[in-house]
Amino acid sequence: MPSPPIRLGILECDTPLPNTKARFGGYGGVFEFLLKRGARALQDPQLNPDTALQITKWQVEQDPTRYPSLDDVDAILITGSKHDSFADNPWTNTLVEYTAKVLAQDRVRVIGVCFGHQIVARAMGVEVGRNDGGWEAAVTEVQLTAKGKEIFRTKGDKLAIHQMHRDIVYRYPPGVESLGHSPVCKVQGMYAPRRLLTVQGHPEFSQEIMDEILDTRHKTGIFDDAAYDAHMKKVNLEHDGVLVSQAFLRFLLED
Repeated sequence: MPSPPIRLGILECDTPLPNTKARFGGYGGVFEFLLKRGARALQDPQLNPDTALQITKWQVEQDPTRYPSLDDVDAILITGSKHDSFADNPWTNTLVEYTAKVLAQDRVRVIGVCFGHQIVARAMGVEVGRNDGGWEAAVTEVQLTAKGKEIFRTKGDKLAIHQMHRDIVYRYPPGVESLGHSPVCKVQGMYAPRRLLTVQGHPEFSQEIMDEILDTRHKTGIFDDAAYDAHMKKVNLEHDGVLVSQAFLRFLLED
C-alpha cells in the first residue's frame, strides 16, 4: 500500500469551458476539488484532505512532450476530453503509449475517467469508437455488477453519475472486472486490483459544469433542441460523484 502523501499525476486531456476554467484553472483543479471532498467524507485518518495527496498536473493535450516520470508518481489519473479517444494523432497516440507503459509495470496505478477510461482500454488493445446507441449525457443510472457494488459501496445496485459521451469501449480487456453497464453502454467501468480503476461517467462534474457544457453544445448544434431539453431535465438530479471519488481514494490505498 502506498503511504500518504500519495503522488498523483493528473493528465489533463482538455481545457474546461470559460466559467469552469475561471473557477478551477483546469480539469486537474476540478479533480483536486472532488478528491478533497471524497477524503473529507471518508474521514479516514490516513487521508487528510489537505496533505494525503501530492497532486501534479500535466496538460498533455497542449504539450505532449511533458509527462511525469514513473519514478515521481504513485498513480496517474487520465481526465475526460472532447476529443476522440480513437483518434490517430500525435498527442493521443503518445498518451496511449504512455498509458501502456504504466500498465506494463506493477507499482504506478491508473485511474481513467470517460476519455481516460477509453484510453486505458485502447492501451490494453481493445477497440474504442462511436456508439451506435448515441449520446449519454447528464445524470444517468448505471446498473452495477457485484464487483461494482463492492467498489463503490452504494446502498443499492445502481450508481447515478454524470455522463457526457458518445464514444465507448466495445468490450472488456482481458484481466479486468466489469463494474457496470447501462442500456446503451455495456462497459461503464473497469477494475483490476492495485492496477487500474476506470469509469465511463464523470464523477467530477457538477450541475454548474454540466449546464455550461450543455449550453455550449446546444449553441454549436451538437445537441438539437429536443436532446438539449431532455438532458437539461437531468442536470440537477442527485448523483454519486463523491462516492466514486471515495472509491478512487480506496483504490490508491489498496494493499
